[in-house]
Amino acid sequence: MSEIKSHEFDAFLQKSVRHYRLFVLYGPDHGLVSERAAVIAKASGVDLGDPFSLIRLDGSDIQADPGRLIDEMNAFGLFGGEKLVWIRGANNEKGLVDGLQYLSESPPETSTLIVEAGDLKKGSATRKIAEAARSIAITACYPDDARALNALVDAELAAAGKRITPSARKLLLESLGGDRIASRNELSKLLLYCLHEALIDDDHVIGIIGDASAVSTDQAVDAVLTGDAQALLHATQKISTSKTPIFMVLQGCLRQFQQLDLMRCEMDQKKLQPAQVMQTLGRQVHFKRKPIVERALRNWPSTALAQESNRLQSTILASRQRPGLEDSLALQTLLALTLQSARRNR
Repeated sequence: MSEIKSHEFDAFLQKSVRHYRLFVLYGPDHGLVSERAAVIAKASGVDLGDPFSLIRLDGSDIQADPGRLIDEMNAFGLFGGEKLVWIRGANNEKGLVDGLQYLSESPPETSTLIVEAGDLKKGSATRKIAEAARSIAITACYPDDARALNALVDAELAAAGKRITPSARKLLLESLGGDRIASRNELSKLLLYCLHEALIDDDHVIGIIGDASAVSTDQAVDAVLTGDAQALLHATQKISTSKTPIFMVLQGCLRQFQQLDLMRCEMDQKKLQPAQVMQTLGRQVHFKRKPIVERALRNWPSTALAQESNRLQSTILASRQRPGLEDSLALQTLLALTLQSARRNR
């Protein structure tokens, strides 16, 4: 078993990555999965600009042609040398599972495999194969906690030669998390905005990212949970008028659904009632919102909560990649979630 804990990844990259040819990265933070995969790809020594050395595939490619993974791994590059097969959007496709089983028993000598997977559940086929094989390095990528976010902010500020006031840091941290790429993009916007400033203060953060305290996103999140489309549209209109990025609503929804997923798993494992879980894992929920959260816990199963968390993650990433479509992408996803809640609340 070669499972790399999140806090061990940097050390693994420095000391042990060269000893592996097979890598599986998975988790709810799609941005972090992609970021770590890119770092491993760079460390592989393969020329990433050579289309004959780098083969990019999607999980659907493996699904459509189960034997393609083995074929690509065993094929020699046109001009020889190292080869990298990079699979994105993978899950538990049979061709992938069978291919990993075969490759783990007969690791390639001149080819490297990187698999970017989604939020694989414990016991899923891909995880079972990867976690049991000593020849596969597997690591989970979860949303950054406060410590990781602070480290990310420190690294970006240091690289740019900037300082930040404590209150501005607090405002900044409230708008980050959930997806590593989205967080980096927000930091890049802020640093560009403060290009000629040595010290970043509250006004800078509010000016470029939006005042998180000016308009609470709880109203929009609650509209999603209660299945009230009209209330959601009213809340997003207020947020838009206040110049607060709709990203804040997506971020708030993502945190809420991740919290619900954690609480629902606790309910299922310990056979608890929503009110009992709220007393332990829901203590930070405002008392006015507790009935809404309890109702969502009753009506949403864990699998559905995880699925919608992945949808929110994907929308956050897509909105960062296509900022011109941010509002429409966000509203489409939020309305879809609201309709799902309405059906479950009936």
